[in-house]
Amino acid sequence: MYASNTTQYQKYTELTTPPATPENDAATGIPVSSSGQYYSDIPQPHVHVHVPPKPKVPWSTGLFDCFSDVRNCCITCWCPCITFGRIAEIVDKGSSSCGQSGALYTILACVTCCPCFYSCFYRSKMRKQHVLHESPCGDCCVHCFCESCALCQEYRELKIRGFDMTIGWHGNVEKHNTDTGLAPVVEEGMSR
Repeated sequence: MYASNTTQYQKYTELTTPPATPENDAATGIPVSSSGQYYSDIPQPHVHVHVPPKPKVPWSTGLFDCFSDVRNCCITCWCPCITFGRIAEIVDKGSSSCGQSGALYTILACVTCCPCFYSCFYRSKMRKQHVLHESPCGDCCVHCFCESCALCQEYRELKIRGFDMTIGWHGNVEKHNTDTGLAPVVEEGMSR
């Protein structure tokens, strides 16, 4: 039985071994795949696949639709750092907290009297994430001339897209995970 297995193995290796060529005889130290493709030093042409960019979509609400969410409009009017902090936390995907971003916004407002340059950066970042049109004009112009309206519009847009702005990024992630049917881990207690 041992002799027949050996001859079968020899026949198999003869069939699967590539023919002897100078290219195959050179030891490269790189494993050869079993799919019949062998390593070669000759560069292979790369195939570039062109993926067309997603078409830009309009904002869900207009810049001056502030009174469609009266509560947020009032908060933004009297304390824009809260609205900005909430927007920044969601746009940064939790890498910065609401309090941290709101505090920096307040410091910039007190020191430079112009926090709009900081907030317009987040508008641009949000537009890129959600593929939104730059409208009605450039992000800096919108924030320089209509800071409160711009913050309200961004807040409404994120809210319409399903974010609960009051619980922050991590709260939204947890909410999404529980909504998709993942059961929470329950530790078992003592039993009789």
